[in-house]
Amino acid sequence: MDTVAGLLDGARANGAFLIRSVFSPPWSFRIRDEAPLAVAVCVTGAAWIVPDDAPAVRLEPGDVAVFRGPDHYTVADDPATEPTVFIEPGQDCIDSLGRSVSPEMLFDPAGRSWGNDSAGRDVLVTGTYEATSAVSDRLRRALPTLLVLRRHEWSSDLVTLLCEEVQRNTPGQEVFLDRLLDLVVLGVVRAWLAVDDNAPRWYSAGTDEVVGPALRAVHERPGAGWTVASLAAEAGVSRAAFARRFATLVGETPMEYVTSWRLAVAADLLERTDDTIAAIATRVGYSSPFALSAAFSRVRGVSPAAHRAARTVSA
Repeated sequence: MDTVAGLLDGARANGAFLIRSVFSPPWSFRIRDEAPLAVAVCVTGAAWIVPDDAPAVRLEPGDVAVFRGPDHYTVADDPATEPTVFIEPGQDCIDSLGRSVSPEMLFDPAGRSWGNDSAGRDVLVTGTYEATSAVSDRLRRALPTLLVLRRHEWSSDLVTLLCEEVQRNTPGQEVFLDRLLDLVVLGVVRAWLAVDDNAPRWYSAGTDEVVGPALRAVHERPGAGWTVASLAAEAGVSRAAFARRFATLVGETPMEYVTSWRLAVAADLLERTDDTIAAIATRVGYSSPFALSAAFSRVRGVSPAAHRAARTVSA
């Protein structure tokens, strides 16, 4: 598993909120859902993304925007248009007086199209992740608050397919849309990593002839008894040379990275499986559930059991 695949593998939508928005100007809605990750595709017309602390960005057909929460922002026909709809946590839509506006703005029984005009000029398709897995946290933190890819900057039929499928209501459609959304996110992030000068250091490290093999080994076998020496052996260089190069390219020591990756995998397993903490500890390289619990609590601030319970409650 290469570095990017390992970090993106955790981005799996599960009942993601997908909707087609159709508006005629003037229109403006304020996003306050604090979702960890959201994607918007401009299908026709145009839209302005208005962050609170950055310049407004205009989206045109084929452009894709990725939002990293929890910051609030506005989407509108014009930066000067005042919001009339507010998107709250849980995707509740209210007006300025706090009254629900969802029923009157929905166009279809499946609840995947809404707006102020079913024949409107400006059409967006948006997908919102209510939660992201722990494995993708490292990548999510590296993303800018607002990432925009222009139509000419990448080529993918997935966006077109997503925009078509969100209008259909057939058996299994929710799962199909979840997987499509995952693929769109994967494609957008890969394209961004390939062209952006501000891409995180671990991305370029993944292709390094020394550090890359070690990163892949850790991702593929988190439960192995990794040491700096054994990682250096994977890279085919001396321990000292490997440690220096790893720290320079990745920005942390080899064993710090091993620990963070193991705990991220453990967190993902706690959320997605019913495996015992002892079984998870073995899978990610800890000698006992107590050793995993101590490391997990030290780094993440909660015990594995508390982490599992919290995610179960929020699911």
